[in-house]
Amino acid sequence: MKCPTADKLSQFVDNLLVEQEQSDINTHLKSCNECMRIVEAFKDEQQFLRETLQIPTLPDHFDSLVLDQLEPYKQKAVRRKRTPWKRIMLSAAVVVVAIGLSAALNPSFAQWIGGLFSTEQVDEGLRMAKDAGLVQRVNQEVTNNGITFKVEDVITDSSRVALSYQIINADGDFQDTEIDLDVSQDNITAFDQNGKRIESMGMGWSEGSDYGLIEFSLREQPTVEAMTVKFNFDELNGVKGNWKLEIPINLKEARQFTTTLPLNDKNSSRHGVNINMTEMRFSPSSSEFLYETAFTEEEHAKVKDEVQKLEAKFGEEKVTGAESLTNYGTAIAYHIENEEGKAIYRNYAAHTQSSGTLQSSGSDMEQLGQIAWNDSFIPQKDKQKLTFVLDGVYKTVPSDFSIKIKPKELKKNPVSFEYEGNFITIKEAKKDNEYSLKKSLMPIEKETSVVIEMEGGREATASELGDWVLVDDKGKTYSTYGGGSILNEKDKNGRYKTSINLKSYDLEEIPEELTLHLLSVTRYDEVKDKWKVPLY
Repeated sequence: MKCPTADKLSQFVDNLLVEQEQSDINTHLKSCNECMRIVEAFKDEQQFLRETLQIPTLPDHFDSLVLDQLEPYKQKAVRRKRTPWKRIMLSAAVVVVAIGLSAALNPSFAQWIGGLFSTEQVDEGLRMAKDAGLVQRVNQEVTNNGITFKVEDVITDSSRVALSYQIINADGDFQDTEIDLDVSQDNITAFDQNGKRIESMGMGWSEGSDYGLIEFSLREQPTVEAMTVKFNFDELNGVKGNWKLEIPINLKEARQFTTTLPLNDKNSSRHGVNINMTEMRFSPSSSEFLYETAFTEEEHAKVKDEVQKLEAKFGEEKVTGAESLTNYGTAIAYHIENEEGKAIYRNYAAHTQSSGTLQSSGSDMEQLGQIAWNDSFIPQKDKQKLTFVLDGVYKTVPSDFSIKIKPKELKKNPVSFEYEGNFITIKEAKKDNEYSLKKSLMPIEKETSVVIEMEGGREATASELGDWVLVDDKGKTYSTYGGGSILNEKDKNGRYKTSINLKSYDLEEIPEELTLHLLSVTRYDEVKDKWKVPLY
């Protein structure tokens, strides 16, 4: 099968696809390194949201604290039982007065009555959109079998739609907001004004949290003027039932808050990479930078020739075909600075930390190495004159590196190599059995693979190792998908600690000899003569 879109892979991670699609992508991932990397990135993002979307519980005497601040109105001394937050929030008189009184006395209180988007549990862009007045309290809910599913707030602008939701039991107690999405049905869907489905959805929740977050990206859909989000659950918190809810959302007014700066005439070429700017969008919850990168004509011809040589040696399917789509491409490193020359955004690849970045995504275009990028950042609270500054370019190109190992001897005699600033030791090759257990799929599925484990160190300026293929002692080639990490921690040699794990599902037995061939490598070229473009 062809590589699925990033949106499809996101739905795969969230178990939102129908059974056949889920199964097809699962099979595809066994032989596609690039898609596996995207899936792992989505899983990391999902785990990050689970770990960070924590809403602390209010103290038992919270309502008393509120009433104590309602001077000069005198309150009788009353012994109060523990009251769920829901009950407190329903007291409109208390809420209205407390907004004015307690903001100075207790800064966190204003956040609590403002809902999820007033807290630091969401990104700063959503908080700023809330401050700009783009939050709408909808308070739409549906109750069945003693469980209520409630959508409290919606934030919309031209870049995304975010909804906060809660699950509440019959006693008014907030329940765990984790939702087990069934792969066999559409639990959460969204459609634009023409009935076209909006695919880009993400979720965040945490065990014990009062709130969950649902977010739809509109980054690639500038023509959406209205949408409807539909909820359809047959189970919540272990309770069977039927919960259906529709939330209509109008985006026309929200889009009025977005300004666009055309940049079509801004382009440059550095170290074999063409950069063509498209536009800059400024919206309340994010600032977006759209541009394209591609190989120069000379570099493209060189890369294409080297790719064809790899295809002739290992087979087209293993190099650029359905079994392993190695992403030979281009990217840039840059920062955006203010009028004082201070960098307020940084967008770098590899292990280098970016700053102020919300999301960065690239879509392959027709030509080899040509990519359309959309980078979004936390918006600035104060309008400033910003300037784009190019720091360097990345090129992912074919590699001719290979190394031969005897897998069964690695534990006693590990094999080490150095390649373009990477100092790696191949430590072990072993068989691995995986068992999957999922609803609506085969009850138990066993998969056998061979895993090759490496670790070592990476110089700060080292190239990034890409995809590999394996060739056994009989000359047969096997695809792999890789994982690993580059830590922001250095070893005794001053190199960043690195681990690499290669897995092949086609290779079920460990041969006497294997040759590892590196198909791609990403190299960075720093730009000495900085290219600057005003973004105002």
